[in-house]
Amino acid sequence: MGARYLERALAKVGQGRRATPPRCPRCRRVMRSAGVKYKSLRSILGPARFGRSCFACEPCGYRCFPGDVELGIENTAFTPGALRMMAKAASRAPFAEAAEDLALYANLRVPPKTVERAAEAIGREIQAWMERQDAALLLQARTAQTLPSLAPAPGVLYIEYDGTGVPIRRAELKGRKGKQEDGSAKTREAKLGCIFTQTTFDDENRPIRDPCTTTYTGAIESSEAFGKRLYAEALRRGLYDYQRVVLITDGAHYNKSIAELHFPNAVRIIDLYHAFQHLHQLAALLLAQSRRKAVEEQWCELLERGDIETLTARTTSYLPRSGATRNEALTQINYFQANAQAMRYQDFRDRGFFVGSGVIEAGCKSVIGARLKASGMLWSEQGANAIIALRCCVCSGRFEQFWEDRATKTP
Repeated sequence: MGARYLERALAKVGQGRRATPPRCPRCRRVMRSAGVKYKSLRSILGPARFGRSCFACEPCGYRCFPGDVELGIENTAFTPGALRMMAKAASRAPFAEAAEDLALYANLRVPPKTVERAAEAIGREIQAWMERQDAALLLQARTAQTLPSLAPAPGVLYIEYDGTGVPIRRAELKGRKGKQEDGSAKTREAKLGCIFTQTTFDDENRPIRDPCTTTYTGAIESSEAFGKRLYAEALRRGLYDYQRVVLITDGAHYNKSIAELHFPNAVRIIDLYHAFQHLHQLAALLLAQSRRKAVEEQWCELLERGDIETLTARTTSYLPRSGATRNEALTQINYFQANAQAMRYQDFRDRGFFVGSGVIEAGCKSVIGARLKASGMLWSEQGANAIIALRCCVCSGRFEQFWEDRATKTP
């Protein structure tokens, strides 16, 4: 019954005389009516027959259906409601499981491959939607239209980012270096950034992340492109409305480059857990097993205090005079010296800041890993980026905004 009412409503959109005949997008000639053509639509109410006016360009043979364009159903047999449901289901589960859920919850029976095509198509639309918004924000920033607020927002704006490997089809990995024994790659790095705020503390004066404030952005792309993407998301979140902005990352070189280029005024913090990892590796290189635990504990205390100068002096005193071990240990010591100002952990704690990147670590697992890294999964780069965009949109609470903008043709 619902599908029959839907057919009646659609008939008012797809048919009837138009005040201005459409022009051919190829040759710009006025197109002539070619009668009413019917297509079967799959909706969440059941199948519906949609009759809409067809227009044809006689010289070049191009045909169009203005009713399809108006309803957002060009080149698809599904209504926006059905597409929305398929995309949401596929954002949370593998395509086969999503197809089962759709049949159970909505009696929408479609094969997994159809769910995959629909979800990736919507993911690409979301990519384009986000890129248009990012471009507008970056243009505002370049033309100085984005200025610090006269009434700064309370609390702290945190920016964290990291990378995680996504399994990619072998054909798309040819010639790429990787971590396999033969130097080949099995994955591509997906870069993910998250932004959240913090305004409160617990009973022990430790910072608490504000609920429902975390948004994500990411893709398999170069560090330069990702830096612009992350900066645009920070602008959207009100980067210049905060007097205190904190950036938490590991010590990778591209992380520092992004920070210096896009967030020069932010407080940069090297994630304490990553710093501990480097210190543990250094201790394994320099200390004998019999005394490692006691000395490493002393070094860890220095690191937690942020006394990097004393830490590097102590570790340097254990360096062998020559050899491969000396070179490896010097690399680790240089890591601490190069990032000393981003490792003042006691000072950061005294200022009420987080010193760990747990939010983005969890995001890499929940936003990307849980959906794209299950056993047996292999992606194309295009398909992975479409689902990453879809996941980021859903996990950032922007999914409904996308569909509202899509329906009103908002850029």
